Amino acid sequence: MTRNNKIYVTSPLLPGIDDFNTIIKDIWESKWLTNMGKYHNLLENKLKSTLKVRNLSLFNNGTIALLIALKVLDLPEGSEVITTPFTFAATPHCISWNKLKPVFCDIEPDTMTIDTNKIESLITPNTSAILGVHVYGFPCDVKRIAEIAQKYNLKVIYDAAHAFSTEIDGKGIGTFGDITMFSFHATKLFNTIEGGCLTYNDDNLIRKIYNLRNFGIQNEELVEEVGINGKMNELQAAIGILNLNLFKDEQRKRAEIKSIYDKAITAMGGGIRLPKMPLNASNSFQYYPIIIEDNYPISRDEIYEKFKSLNIYTRKYFYPACSDYECYKNDLAVKLGDLKTVNNIKNKVLCLPFYGDLDKKIVEFICNNLVTVFGSYI
Repeated sequence: MTRNNKIYVTSPLLPGIDDFNTIIKDIWESKWLTNMGKYHNLLENKLKSTLKVRNLSLFNNGTIALLIALKVLDLPEGSEVITTPFTFAATPHCISWNKLKPVFCDIEPDTMTIDTNKIESLITPNTSAILGVHVYGFPCDVKRIAEIAQKYNLKVIYDAAHAFSTEIDGKGIGTFGDITMFSFHATKLFNTIEGGCLTYNDDNLIRKIYNLRNFGIQNEELVEEVGINGKMNELQAAIGILNLNLFKDEQRKRAEIKSIYDKAITAMGGGIRLPKMPLNASNSFQYYPIIIEDNYPISRDEIYEKFKSLNIYTRKYFYPACSDYECYKNDLAVKLGDLKTVNNIKNKVLCLPFYGDLDKKIVEFICNNLVTVFGSYI
């Protein structure tokens, strides 16, 4: 069925080429390609409304945005930031690049987000912040994290790379904590090819973030501070504006695919576990992760290889955990909590193909193979 056509875990959302060409023509005629142009500013305003946030600053990618998020909060150099190792490499890398120390906390098993019951045991006089990750779009326990942060006078940063448009009790997920990063990479539900943004409630951060993403330059003769080039260009912004018209329909299609997966896996009655979305949160439909339990006849890695032989490319996401990276596990400055759940789930989680244009016959083919365990194990 799939021998000649590769099925990947995700596929980029792209606007119609004619719609894109119309905007490109306007950009070409204006000759304004970057430096906060017309489409950049338009996208910022549209995203503020979409994400239900007070302030929003666009960036050329999510990693630069997260670097600036940590920088703008003026965390003391060498201080500790408690985070999760069950995330993409950029999360702890941004901590380290800011000359801060990652402290890896375990995750809770249902949402695979940072375990708020284990955060306090990792807090020391040198702790300055908590960096939570809304993994796969499952939101962290933002209420409990806020309580801990207030108790110990800590800053709170969120990595919402997977949580575009997610809401908690009707509030945009980018309104929680001191600052939140969203990624608009091509693999994300909403993309600008590369890109990202920061959202925040404190109006005092607007000018400083603007400075930091533009080399610290104020005008032709004044450079106020040491900044970086984090500006989103007009071509990226154009893709974003067009994709804003498409992402809700993409979510609808993904919801239909999710229902097919859910029905098949639930009918199995065991062997594969589905993470649990909190009842007060909406689903971004970014990824479809499953957890292969010990009573399933074959391992996660065997499932991965079998699907690969069928040209279906699932993803062991996140494996390895960041705490397993050579640059962290041998770094004496990095602190590791008790990572029992991380070390268990990293060997069991698998993300299945999940995007709006995925043929439902392929989804059913994947489900049938999971249910029958590839035939030979029935």
